[in-house]
Amino acid sequence: MKKTVLILVSGGLLLLSCNRNNNLSDAYGNFESVTVSVSSEANGKILSLQVKEGEELKAGEIIGIVDTTDHFLKKNQLLAQKKAIAARLIGIRGQIDVQLQQKANLMVEKDRITRLLAENAATPKQMDDLNGAIELVDRQVASIKTQNAGIIEEQVVIDRQIDQVNEAIKKCYIKNPIDGIVLVKYAEPGEVTILGKTLYKIADLSELELKVYVSGEQLPSVKIGQKVEVLIDRDKKSNRSLEGKVSWISQKAEFTPKIIQTKEERVDLVYGVKVRVTNDGSLKIAMPGEVNFIE
Repeated sequence: MKKTVLILVSGGLLLLSCNRNNNLSDAYGNFESVTVSVSSEANGKILSLQVKEGEELKAGEIIGIVDTTDHFLKKNQLLAQKKAIAARLIGIRGQIDVQLQQKANLMVEKDRITRLLAENAATPKQMDDLNGAIELVDRQVASIKTQNAGIIEEQVVIDRQIDQVNEAIKKCYIKNPIDGIVLVKYAEPGEVTILGKTLYKIADLSELELKVYVSGEQLPSVKIGQKVEVLIDRDKKSNRSLEGKVSWISQKAEFTPKIIQTKEERVDLVYGVKVRVTNDGSLKIAMPGEVNFIE
């Protein structure tokens, strides 16, 4: 999911002056919001996308699904392969059990031959033949266990492939990442989407940022975390006061935007400043605002 900053500034960002005698605010700007572009994590037809522009969504909410048919078919194929491998494992373990039983019988015979040798009732060749038979069984068991290890490795590979398919199926479910309001919807059910295609944009409007610009002369008086007075229009003649806090100050100067008004003469280089304001529902993206830096 790709994060972008929605900057809907209509121009008219004003620089500040510490002189309050003309009853103008220190700086002017427009509100903006950080938005999240929710993109598809899968390829296929969109079966469902329950999103409407202006709708409020909760973080973690499943709001849509992309067709998972191919993934389920692949998973069923892998499960069938895993079942076949399990059957081969059972057969190999059965072979090992047979060999071990044969070795147990030979060990019983070896004990009998040992007693007979002590009584001179058996020959050393009988013992040699028996030891050779036991050694042959051990080699056969080792060979079968080697095959068993290879099959177990095949099973591990199949399990990893199943995990990958499960993850692909999981990504077919479109999950909303943050609490917020849907700003724009780009896709509809029935359309075919691809990995990375933006489906909709959402923004958390519980807080907005008012971006203004200050001159280098005024920059030392502005600090991160500083409380400021934010003014928005109440009506045509009066303003409403809100509390804001400086959340960001640009470390690099930039040329003054083309459309800008100031309480002093136009300056060549300015610094961007963002003021974070809690939204009580009255703030909207691109709404103009004014800032007074509290001294």
